[in-house]
Amino acid sequence: MHLAYPAVLSALLFCTGLYGVLARRNAILVLMSVELMLNAVNLNLVAFDVWLSRTAEETLHSGQALTLFTIAIAAAEIGIGLAIVLAVHRNRGTADIDKLRDTAEGHEPPEDQESDTPATETGAEKAEATA
Repeated sequence: MHLAYPAVLSALLFCTGLYGVLARRNAILVLMSVELMLNAVNLNLVAFDVWLSRTAEETLHSGQALTLFTIAIAAAEIGIGLAIVLAVHRNRGTADIDKLRDTAEGHEPPEDQESDTPATETGAEKAEATA
């Protein structure tokens, strides 16, 4: 098989994953897109390893060894990432990245929206009201 076929397939997979990372708002879909990008890299590593082992007389298979490490790292990444997304979803009630970014940056609600507590309450009174 020619080297161009897996290289083109890998480029298509990587571009699909990159589109998923840039266009999606759901954190789980972003993690799936990152996984797709890592699998495209794995395909490239194996294809170039096979191609180089045919042209050179060395049979170290370093591309395949790197692929195994990449698969292990991807499994750990998806496990930790999914745990973080589930914890954030339990606390905040959403997995929408835009909403999470807004709350992390400390954006205050617009001033035209009235809050439930009057502006004259002190911090101690607010703590007692929420307790």
